[in-house]
Amino acid sequence: MNQKLTLITSLLAILLFTNMETSWAQSSTSGANYISTAVPFLTITPDSRAGAMGDVGVATSPDANSMHWNPAKFAMIDGNYGVAASYTPWLRDLVEDMSLAYLTGYYRLDKNQVIASSLRYFTLGEIIFLESQDATPISRNPNEWAFDIAYSRRLTDNISGAIAFRYIRSDLTQAQYVAGVETQAGNAFAADISVYYQKEFTRNRKDMVWSWGLNISNIGSKISYTTDDEKEFIPTNLRFGSALKFELDQYNSLTIAADFNKLLVPTPANGSLQNGEDDGTVIVGGQTSNKSVMSGIFGSFSDAPGGMSEEFKEMTWSLGFEYWYQNQFALRAGYYYENEEKGNRKYYTAGLGVKLNMFDLDFSYLIPSTQNNPLKNTLRFTITANIDKIVK
Repeated sequence: MNQKLTLITSLLAILLFTNMETSWAQSSTSGANYISTAVPFLTITPDSRAGAMGDVGVATSPDANSMHWNPAKFAMIDGNYGVAASYTPWLRDLVEDMSLAYLTGYYRLDKNQVIASSLRYFTLGEIIFLESQDATPISRNPNEWAFDIAYSRRLTDNISGAIAFRYIRSDLTQAQYVAGVETQAGNAFAADISVYYQKEFTRNRKDMVWSWGLNISNIGSKISYTTDDEKEFIPTNLRFGSALKFELDQYNSLTIAADFNKLLVPTPANGSLQNGEDDGTVIVGGQTSNKSVMSGIFGSFSDAPGGMSEEFKEMTWSLGFEYWYQNQFALRAGYYYENEEKGNRKYYTAGLGVKLNMFDLDFSYLIPSTQNNPLKNTLRFTITANIDKIVK
């Protein structure tokens, strides 16, 4: 099914279309002041394991999809090389052909060093562009993609660090004219800085692993879709969390993990006050668009109009569980929470994983806790090739 979109509504309408998972809440939440950025596809969970655990991943055990969550985990990963591919049909209750594809892999240089790379491709499907009501419809396939490369190194027996570089290209308008203004594909460069800690120990004759991680992602340039000076922030994000894995017995193990996130971009200014109360409108841009990237990052901890109480509302948190039987079959579940005034995404997740001889298969399913949520029925599929076993 084709999704028709009239360009008279301007470029911002297209950007919000790709960010429906947060902007939908504005109409149902009084006084909402959610943060909207360009290229929101960078924040979508790409893999099934984390997607089944409530979008938890910064401190879980390393796997081939660690690039998105915490590249520092690669230095602690078992094996010398691996490749994984994921596919997510996105907002399928609204659009039939929108999706996210993700390909990632890693290669061990030696016992302390690993390099990794990933490619993320997001397509809005076929869209009919109309410059005016009488214009000839033009069919296009807007898309966005990002290419990453990371270097991860073990610093001590228990700590590793990583730095990743990212090139982002967002071609939402396909060089069409928007409200009479010529547009172009947006380009940006960004970097991630991350750290990971992992400690194995024994308690009551049971093996345990405690870990924590921190990743500051998408530290980079703003992005623009026109030739003027109007530029948008990309989703610079602070993610930190912890995980504990423990044996139940020789056949069964359980992991409990939690993540916290905060966007490191300016909070939009509230609208005018009437009788001392917020009228619910939001000023997008304005005083926030003039800030530099670094000013936006450091100022994001204290720029909310509602003070520290609103700053805490801007944090999202997620809780995930992973159960393994004989390290061959996994059951996963999780919960994701976002404040009502900051997007109102609240959902449960579930999924399973199976380790075959040379491949791992993972699947996840999203169950929203609110009605009319465009994220409902979101599925994710991931296949991981264990190249070490294949080579052997």
